[in-house]
Amino acid sequence: MAPRFGPLQLALAAAGAAAAALDVCADGWVAAQYARGGQPGWAALVLALLAAASVATQACSWLWLRSDPPALRPDVPPWLLGALHLLQLGFLFRCLHALKVGWKVCWAKAAAEEEQSRMAFFSHDISMLRLFKTFLENSPQLTLLLYVILRTNKAEPSQGLGICTAFLCVTWSLLDYHQSLRSFLQDKYELSLGSSVVYFLWNLFLICPRILTVALFALLWPYGVAVHFPLVWLVMFLWVSLQGTDFMESPGPEQLYRAMVAVILYFSWFNVAQGRTLYRSIIYHGFILVDSTLLALSWLWYRFPSDEHSYLIPVVSAALPCYLLGLVLRVTYYKWLHPNVWVQQEGAYDEVDANRRSDELEFHSLSVPDLVNRRMRWLAQTQFAVSQPARQCSLYGAAAVESAV
Repeated sequence: MAPRFGPLQLALAAAGAAAAALDVCADGWVAAQYARGGQPGWAALVLALLAAASVATQACSWLWLRSDPPALRPDVPPWLLGALHLLQLGFLFRCLHALKVGWKVCWAKAAAEEEQSRMAFFSHDISMLRLFKTFLENSPQLTLLLYVILRTNKAEPSQGLGICTAFLCVTWSLLDYHQSLRSFLQDKYELSLGSSVVYFLWNLFLICPRILTVALFALLWPYGVAVHFPLVWLVMFLWVSLQGTDFMESPGPEQLYRAMVAVILYFSWFNVAQGRTLYRSIIYHGFILVDSTLLALSWLWYRFPSDEHSYLIPVVSAALPCYLLGLVLRVTYYKWLHPNVWVQQEGAYDEVDANRRSDELEFHSLSVPDLVNRRMRWLAQTQFAVSQPARQCSLYGAAAVESAV
């Protein structure tokens, strides 16, 4: 059976829809504050980041809708869907549509399995789009906000609150995405509360030092970030391309997906290919650790000693231990707190090594083959160790599908 959509999931979906609307309003308010404060350049940059993230997210949403089976498409005219996406309202429409379907499913005495499965697909797409939007918009804006505070040497209460909430949103989007993928597995593999907390903290401790070092480098050389970001992004884009992703339906949209994933990798780890992830993870974290260290050392070399930002010395000194603590928490998570620990105890292995056996990893079954979603199947095979027998049937147990990509 498909995962049950209950009142808690409905409340979280409503909170996500409200957050999507409030986020746009908050960005506009921040841009207006910068403009009124005599900083039109910062206001323009905020709006540019908002526009770029929105266009990329809406493009993905529209491409997914076009490639979805008819049973998964909203019951509205195609021209209206296109207009909503052109008006940058496609993601908000997805959230509201999911609320409408979720309300019916949640309060139905015996919701059909087809409706439960459709709601699961909607939730997953929304989670994925939220992840894209967060890293394309909130992470750069968080870096800009931190840079403004460091440059003016003054922090308003609203700015401090904005930094805290932005960090929480970024790390929460990663946790929400991972939990969404986990919901496709049998209930016994879902994340526990303790595992979720550690997963959240590990991402927080890894992202915080990264954003801090980029902001410090911008403080030292504002235009240097305009050089550093494209170079690192290009490296990540090439790395993702070499891993042979096959997420979108055609080569053109696939490049868009790889470009967005490269932005995520600029700030945080994101798995994009099947197979053994341990070595790829070591390479990635080693690269980011060296890059961030060089950025921090550049600031220390040219700014130290300086009374103006002397308070930052202990903060910068704590960045490396913070990053290492995040790595320790990640190792702890995969070693002892990962849901697949139960699989290991039964004779299987953790998803970190997809080349080993994982025959005990079970997906929810579904008796409606028409609702198979290629994106979900590909992501599940990427994130989890799917054995060869499991690959011969589609996600949620649909009957025979094409061989694994």
